[in-house]
Amino acid sequence: MAQTDLPPPPPLAEPNLAAVIRLHAEQRPDATALVEVGAQGRRSLTWAEFDRAVTESASGLVELGLVAGQRVIIQARPCLDAVAAWFGALRAGIVAVPVNPGKTPNELRRVATHCEARVLIGDPETDLPDVRVVPLAELRSHAGETPLASPQDPEAVAAIIYTSGTSGNPKGAMLSHRALLAHCTGAYRRGLSRRDATVLCGMPLFHVFGLNAVLGAGVFAGATLVLVEGIPDDLGEILRSEQITHLPLIPSVLYRLTLNPDLGDCCRSLQTVTSGAAPLPAALASHWLRLTGIPVHQGYGLTEAAPGVTNTLGTDWLGSNHVGHALPGVEIMIGDGSEPTEPGEVMIRGNNLFSGYWPDGAEGPGADGWFATGDVGYLIGDDLFLVDRVREVIIVSGFNVYPAEIEEVLEEHPDVAAAAVVGQPDEETGERVVAFVTGDSVQPSAVLAFASARLARYKMPTELLVIKAMPRTASGKIRKNILRDMLDRTDEDDF
Repeated sequence: MAQTDLPPPPPLAEPNLAAVIRLHAEQRPDATALVEVGAQGRRSLTWAEFDRAVTESASGLVELGLVAGQRVIIQARPCLDAVAAWFGALRAGIVAVPVNPGKTPNELRRVATHCEARVLIGDPETDLPDVRVVPLAELRSHAGETPLASPQDPEAVAAIIYTSGTSGNPKGAMLSHRALLAHCTGAYRRGLSRRDATVLCGMPLFHVFGLNAVLGAGVFAGATLVLVEGIPDDLGEILRSEQITHLPLIPSVLYRLTLNPDLGDCCRSLQTVTSGAAPLPAALASHWLRLTGIPVHQGYGLTEAAPGVTNTLGTDWLGSNHVGHALPGVEIMIGDGSEPTEPGEVMIRGNNLFSGYWPDGAEGPGADGWFATGDVGYLIGDDLFLVDRVREVIIVSGFNVYPAEIEEVLEEHPDVAAAAVVGQPDEETGERVVAFVTGDSVQPSAVLAFASARLARYKMPTELLVIKAMPRTASGKIRKNILRDMLDRTDEDDF
């Protein structure tokens, strides 16, 4: 279906993404909205059942004592109850704070303290000071008779999604109801989401890609969403049995799928494949195309853009660093706009942008609406090409890893004098974490064991190398380019 052939976006009675669920429930109550496929078997909800689950979740949050504007942490794997809790928070005007179920207790306490959360929906074994913990499966049982009033202000904060600068300190990006809806509208107008689609939702729901680019956009369009957790061994069979038409994923999952000997049969129903959250190696995209005959479209986004900025859908493929045209409603400028074809910082503007970082809106878009992404790129016509990242963030399987946070943990070990962390290309995870340390009596195994108790698994270094001295500039800054050269690796994939 061409972009010009798409029906208009669904008309909403209120500026709230949860309102679209009620609209779909009214129009086709018995159509399938959500499917969950996992260890417990297959479960599904119609649009009418989905709408009821969202209302009960919203009511449960209110009965727990939360009022509009207060924060609730949602810590859950992708499942029907987690989706209902997320949209329930939106419907009730309560600020949702989705977090990684793999967070360590220290990381979770830091987030809860920073956003001043009142309630956590998730693991009942979690112990957080001054935070009431409610098991996800019990949330809807708290529903009462109190009438719900959804927020009517599009600028009200809908969610806080935690990201970070290179300092590794937590920074909660405040996404308004306006921002969430703007992304979903732009994705719909580009043709990334459609009512007749069956979409695999395999991305974690604490990551903005899975939460709004996949789940939100799919619900907005009225598609059928199929929820799976992680990368199940039978993912190919799920694609086949559920007749998945739209497959959004990260490069590491794409790579895993290429190893399936029955890939061609599994992909018979596929119409659109999109990759996001991490750079897509050109060799991997070419390999997938050879195996399936289906092109992979690449998207570019960031948490602060809710998340969509560009996508290659509807454009000609122009190289591995080509990330397509801006989504409808998004503007792009390079630097000050005077030399767009020369590499410069990518600036973006649009209703999908965040409202700054919690709690005071710091570092948000400027008075003219432009936001500096921290990425370097250039424009040729409407086509955006990315060159590098201003920040040194490492992207592992689509998740941001911040070198400063890991370096701080490593330097807490009594045998480590100094630490430096860099990212290196990896065909399965996009990038991997490599650490360099100095110290007279460093035992790598002991340092890694020390770090594993303090860092989430995806942040852990895959290599820890002991060197005599850190290469530094005259001002004392570690020269990480020399460390990368020492690894003597190439980012070329060999298929």
